Amino acid sequence: MVKVVLLGEPKSTQHVYKMTCRGSFASMYMSKDGKDIKDSYQWQARSQVKISPLGSDLTVTMEIFMGTKRKCDIDNFNKLCFDAMSGILWIDDSQIKELHIKKGYDKENPRISLQVSEL
Repeated sequence: MVKVVLLGEPKSTQHVYKMTCRGSFASMYMSKDGKDIKDSYQWQARSQVKISPLGSDLTVTMEIFMGTKRKCDIDNFNKLCFDAMSGILWIDDSQIKELHIKKGYDKENPRISLQVSEL
């Protein structure tokens, strides 16, 4: 089992991805804030993980601790985090075959905690 804790207020997908129109096609891109958060997650994970990325099917437990009690959808927080962990915890997030997500509140220490195990 590999454990990683990513410090800071968790951000939802809606916060970091933006839409634009180019001609008649809409496309999605990551905002500067999103890139900064992704870089922070990668830096934090690399400082904690001392193994090569896992290559098999995985199960992940994700605990999201928000700094505020605002209402938010629990399923909007995994995309940015999982994309950031590609090449660090796993080769690609498509390896995740089982996912457990919990949401909590911690005003003093907002964070995302990941526990990754091979199936």
